[in-house]
Amino acid sequence: MKRGKRYVEAAKLVDRTNLYDAAEAISIVKKAAAAKFDETIEAHIRTGCDGRHADQQIRGAVVLPHGTGKTVRILVFAKGPKADEAQAAGADFVGAEELIPKIQNEGWLDFDVVVATPDMMGVVGRLGRVLGPKGLMPNPKAGTVTMDVTKAINDIKAGKIEYRLDKTNIIHVPVGKASFTEDKLADNFQTLIDAILKAKPATLKGSYLKSVTLTSTMGPGVKLNVAKLVN
Repeated sequence: MKRGKRYVEAAKLVDRTNLYDAAEAISIVKKAAAAKFDETIEAHIRTGCDGRHADQQIRGAVVLPHGTGKTVRILVFAKGPKADEAQAAGADFVGAEELIPKIQNEGWLDFDVVVATPDMMGVVGRLGRVLGPKGLMPNPKAGTVTMDVTKAINDIKAGKIEYRLDKTNIIHVPVGKASFTEDKLADNFQTLIDAILKAKPATLKGSYLKSVTLTSTMGPGVKLNVAKLVN
């Protein structure tokens, strides 16, 4: 695969044979983020879990102390007073059954997170085939199926992110933007790692975190020393 000149230059900053501690990795990833836009810094965490077993599934959410740097558009499925509450809390879109055809037939997906009150999950369930594959389905574990819509909206706007295993048992999550200071990225990253360590399945045998890589949208990956993260 041919890489652009900018990527090749950035890749020179990384010693592929080395495992870095978090602070050094963040510093390199920031330097390597040389695109003309504010790149997202992401963590890719390869786990020893087998997501095919329900007791080894990892799914949850954590509020990053400095947010993600991204403006998140929130859709809330609610009715009556809860719909009014969602509007007042700053939801970008609020609705009920009338949104089903818009999403199903017109392909409307101008939102990043979906929140629903429990009584609306029967309605939202009809959108499973559309929202599920995109990771947009509300889930109680992630705090997106709740009666406290104000808290859910405030948390998301404050920088709440959801983490979950993909099909290859890797967790992919943003930890901020390249424009963030190293300290803010380190805070966000540590908060994420703490949450994922706490989510370790009790039934897991063998190593939990197999590898952790930090990267920017267009930059090379920097591998971390997992042993230092776990201790």
